Parts: sequence; structure tokens; C-alpha cells
Amino acid sequence: MERKVKARKVAGVDPVTSYAKAVVARKIVAGPWVRLACARHLRDLKERKTTGLEWAPARARKAIEFFPEVLVLEDARPFNLEPFQQFIVGSLFGWYGKDGFRRFRTAYNEIGKGNGKSPLAAGLGLYGLVADGEASAEVYSAATTTEQARIVWRDADRMVEQSPELNADTGGVVKREAACLSFGRPESVFRPVSSEHRGLDGKRVHFGLIDELHEHPNAMVVDKIRAGTKARKNALIFEITNSGWDRHSVCWDHHEYSLKVLQGIIDNPSWFAYVCALDEKDDFRNPKVWLKANPGLGTILPRKYLEEQVAEAVGMPSKENLCRRLNFCEWTEQSIRAIPMEEWDRGAAAIDIEALRGRPCYGGLDLAKVNDLSAFVLLFPPLAEEPWIVLPWYWLPADDMLPRVRRDRVPYDVWVREGFIATTPGNVTDYGFIEARVIALAGQYQIQEIAFDRTFGGEIVQNLMAEGLAMVEFGQGFLSMAAPTSELLRLVKAGELQHGGHPVLRWNASNLATAEDAAGNLKPDKEHSYERIDGITALCNALGRAITRPSGGDSVYDQRVASNRALAETGAEGPTQPVIDAW
Repeated sequence: MERKVKARKVAGVDPVTSYAKAVVARKIVAGPWVRLACARHLRDLKERKTTGLEWAPARARKAIEFFPEVLVLEDARPFNLEPFQQFIVGSLFGWYGKDGFRRFRTAYNEIGKGNGKSPLAAGLGLYGLVADGEASAEVYSAATTTEQARIVWRDADRMVEQSPELNADTGGVVKREAACLSFGRPESVFRPVSSEHRGLDGKRVHFGLIDELHEHPNAMVVDKIRAGTKARKNALIFEITNSGWDRHSVCWDHHEYSLKVLQGIIDNPSWFAYVCALDEKDDFRNPKVWLKANPGLGTILPRKYLEEQVAEAVGMPSKENLCRRLNFCEWTEQSIRAIPMEEWDRGAAAIDIEALRGRPCYGGLDLAKVNDLSAFVLLFPPLAEEPWIVLPWYWLPADDMLPRVRRDRVPYDVWVREGFIATTPGNVTDYGFIEARVIALAGQYQIQEIAFDRTFGGEIVQNLMAEGLAMVEFGQGFLSMAAPTSELLRLVKAGELQHGGHPVLRWNASNLATAEDAAGNLKPDKEHSYERIDGITALCNALGRAITRPSGGDSVYDQRVASNRALAETGAEGPTQPVIDAW
């Protein structure tokens, strides 16, 4: 029988929870997303009885202690994990789901350059190879090129070479070959693989280690490794990366998805995220904030190295973006998120729908080109001291919903099931459904005007006008959008916008980025906003008309209906419009 490698059983404190508490209490310097990751851990501990998740600190310590007890670094030092590394490793191996298997299946780790990401991934790969109890485990260091894939694998190979417990040449249990580390019977293997020469096909992945995700030109490697885990109960995909620059990359997708998980916008208990970053107002030149992006500073990463990088960035402006991206986890071409979610959430109080019936309001319409999300909002100007109130409606083609859930990793299906999005038949947007709903709403509220993007008007606009609704073309350039965009940001910041916590509108708000012209005017920037902002665009359209035209009085729709009724009562002939009952 092969000798199994086991870490020494260690009693004592829970290093994962200790780290989380210290970060949340600001005793350890950490950035905003790490603070949220730690708060998530503490929240999950409190809510275990309702969620069914299980926290097993002994299992977390077992994985943590594997590193110093078994692994040896190149300079013959034991691999002692830093507190932030203990949090990462312990979280992955200490949390379990209702089914008894590990909770986390994907772990996204974005940390400043030089903080030991590759050795950490290599150590995890060796744990998966020899200490995780998986028969015929397949562990892969995966990348788009063979050379990139070998970086993490070489770190693992060197650890095996240095470790008496592991190196078969010195009595250990792991055999070293040119491009393979193997262990046990039936044999478990640890290999580098790449997308070259179909190297990613046909794998049964137990652990997939994906290095420098920001350098991947597409999602092929991630998708194939993920597909290879389907037969494994305790599979793990461990992604490590610096910050990138391409907002159309798989790395950007996983970065933004991780932030949404940490913010609670998306509920995915199987996704772990440790994302380093400075706070919004931090100056990268200030040494006091360096730990936020470099949690290994002073231990793994020499302080002198970072001082030199910053000095060069200050002295050579051409190097500043590179330094800020690699060393301070800043996506240098990322548009700044326009709406802080903590400010948006102040408007989540429940809305009294009945109290709004018959009140003057303004509509905003943002239609899909073919099969995207369409949005319509009603915006109610305040009476007395109340806030502005917004009611949103959304539509999505039914046949396109599930492909979008898989492709965009957005819970459209959940929102449809909960009534926050309506589906239209087929795989393209059926404007007839939107038209009917808007007409019905016009029978319930005094819609003064509906503002729409003239680019996507067409037949639906003509039909709504024929029903007596006042349809107003609203440009999407700076001239039209600057005033409502600035006013929207002011209302959110001042807590003067009530939206009832509608989850799809909240998602849109979290995606919003703004463009700025030379005069400092702002407008929603669809090109640089991550994912959809349809509801916010519709809201800006409505707000643009509401702040231009005073509220109050009968809408054109009401005047037309009243006119029709008057004609009917006198028996006079004339054009009539139907009275639409509310749905």
C-alpha cells in the first residue's frame, strides 16, 4: 500500500475566522473587496442554520498545515502561509454544502504582482494530488500556451524536489517526470496542459489551476477545464491573476462577477472571491495603502521592490498605468463605477403602489435591438417632502433566456420566476407585449410623456401615439443626457430616489459607467458599462423630461379618453380611442 501523506493534526484557533474578524475590525489593512469577502465568511457563519452550509475548522486547518508540514520552498524553508493565504486555503477546504461536499467549486484570486500567487496555486495542486483523498486525481496547471502552463507546474515540481515527504528519489511518494508528477495506485497525476494541440480535451479534472487569467485571449481554457470537472464531487478551479485592461476578456467577466457575488447582487455560494484593490480615494503613492493590494508586503514581497516600482511610476508617467495595474490591482482602462451600491440601497424601502394610481408621472423606454433586455420605467415626481419614485418593467425573449443565463452568468431565470422580468414568445423581442403593457399602465397612471431613443422607435412608437400617448424623442448624446444623468447621481447620493429594491434595476445600477466630455458633462456609457444598463437608461430618459416639463395636470392620454367619452355621450361623430382597463 502506498504511504499516504497527511498533515499533522493541529488544535487551536480558527485562523480563517480570526483573519476575517481582524479585517472587518480594520485591525488588518485590506481593500474593499477583501473586507466584503471577510464579512461574507462571518455572515455565513451566523446563517448556517438557515443556509445549510457547514463550517469545519479542523478540515481548514488540515489543509493550511499541509503547506509548512509537507512543502518546502526553493530556499529550503517550510512553506508557511501568510494570514491572507490561510484565509484563502482555509475557506476553500473548510466550507461544505448540504450534500457533504466542498462548497466552493471556483476560486477567483486577484492579487498584486509578487505576492506568491503561483507558489500558492502549486501548493494547492500538490494537496489535491496527495492529500485530498481523491482516487485517480487529475490535477492540471492550465493555460493557453504550454510555456505559461508550466509556470505553476514548475513551482510544484521544485517543491516536490525539495520535500523529503514527497520526492520519490529520497524516499517520498511522488514520482517526478519531464512533464508529470504522479502519486499512488490507482495513479493520480499533476500535469501542465494548454489549448495547444487539443491538450485540454478528455480530462477528468479534480483540481484545475489557471494562471494569469488576464492574459487569456478568450474563455476556452476556463470552459474546458470547467467541463472536465463534471464527474468530480469535490472539484476545484483555482484562478490566479493580476488585474488586466481588457473589459471584453474572461478575466474581466470573472472579476466583475466576483464583485457582484461579494456585494450580494448575485447569490452563488459555490463561488469564492479574494479580490485585492485600493479604496476609491486612495493614492497609490501613499505607502499606508499598499497592503490593500499587496497582502504579502514585507514578507513575500520586499517593500524595497514596491518602493522602486512606485518611484519609477511617479518619475515616468508612461509606466504609471502598468504599475497601478500590476502592483495595485487597478483595471487601468476600467470606467469608474458611477453609483456606489451602498448609496443606491438607501432607496430600497417598499413602495405603496396603490397610492401612486392616478398620479402624474413620466415614462422612459429603452427597447432591445433584437433579443436583448427591454425596459420601461415610470418616474413619479415628489409630492411635498417625499422622494422621487421609480417603477420598472422588463422584458426578455423566452427562447433566449436560458442561453443568456449560461452565457452571461446572470440569474434571468430567477428574476423571471419571481416576476421581475416578463418573457415574450420566441427568440426575438415581441414589441406587441411591451406595447400592450404600456397602454395598460396608461390607464392606471397619468403618464405625461414617454421619452424614447429615436434610434429604436419604429412601429411601437406609432402604435402608442395612436393610443393617445405623448411620445417624445430623447437623444442619447451629451446634450440631452447630461442633465438627467447628473440629477440621477445627485438623487441617489442624497437618498432622494425610491426604487423599492427592484433587483434587476439594482443590477443595472451596479453596471453603470459614465462617459464625460471636455466640458465635464456626463452620460451613461453603454460601451464601457459592464453588462446591461437598460433600466437606468430608461430612467434617465424619463428624468430628462420630468425635470424639463413641470408635473401635474392631465396627460395627453387622459385628455384623449375624456374627449372620446364626451363625444360618445353627445352622440357626435369623431375619431375615438379605446379605453384600456388596467391589467
